Amino acid sequence: MLAGTSRRVIGSLVKLPQKHFSTASFLLGRKYTDKHEWIDVDGKIGTVGISSYAQNALGDIVYVQLPDVGTTFEQSDECGALESVKAASEVYSPASGSVVDKNSEVEETPSLVNKSCYENGWLFKIELSKPEEIDSLMDEEAYSKYLKSQEE
Repeated sequence: MLAGTSRRVIGSLVKLPQKHFSTASFLLGRKYTDKHEWIDVDGKIGTVGISSYAQNALGDIVYVQLPDVGTTFEQSDECGALESVKAASEVYSPASGSVVDKNSEVEETPSLVNKSCYENGWLFKIELSKPEEIDSLMDEEAYSKYLKSQEE
């Protein structure tokens, strides 16, 4: 009888509507700038990209210009550019450091930024020279509040 009950419970659970959640929204380490770049830090290396809000605002991205490996930036320095069918936008470094890798896939296929801005559409990686700068950036909750304040 217990086994039959278990099957009925499991069967009824399977029929419940499924909700789809993006795992990207649950990443706790990502920090944001007020210009809509994000950085996800692992040790001394930060992976940089643009937020979902930014890629939506730009529209279909058709061109990506990234910094070369070895280039050094200070926090907030202009370090690249994105062009879409309706706008162009500079990319600013969320932290000081030296570029150690760039995502050449987004240079070849710019639409990756629109399709997967937090995963396959990252832009470049930077070795942080001033890791304490990350503390001045917004976490996901603060960034969400910032976006809402900009809409008002």
